[in-house]
Amino acid sequence: MGGQFEAVVEVGRPVAEVFAFLADGRNDPKFSPRVREIRRTPDAPTAVGTVFTSIVKDAGMKSHREFRITEFDAPHRIRWTEQSKNLVTAEGGYDLEPVSETTTRVRIFNHLEGHGLGKLLVGLALSAAREDAPAFGQRIKAAVEAS
Repeated sequence: MGGQFEAVVEVGRPVAEVFAFLADGRNDPKFSPRVREIRRTPDAPTAVGTVFTSIVKDAGMKSHREFRITEFDAPHRIRWTEQSKNLVTAEGGYDLEPVSETTTRVRIFNHLEGHGLGKLLVGLALSAAREDAPAFGQRIKAAVEAS
């Protein structure tokens, strides 16, 4: 059994700028300390079918992650699904909404699902993600505003 976490934050940048920053998953290490390395395939602007491959560190353990972009509707919506075979996988996205010409509301969410032994771990992962969600939103805000 899995579950979802989300965060909503207002970023002091126009929606097109926020979308461009978030669409380039290579920016993830700027707001997600668990992401150690990330690359985009193909090395071209993000679109449906783009794959981001990363090495992340969770609970002291490194794992390889592969996410495919499944929906890309600039400048309002990005969706992804994890292709890797980890114990806990995610699918999620960003929803962006202009609040004004210079402010954007960002909603990030992920649905976590456990596989095999991961069914025993997904509750812990989800609890940690939910606890960190407000701070995660603030890290996104800070990273985008600093770019």
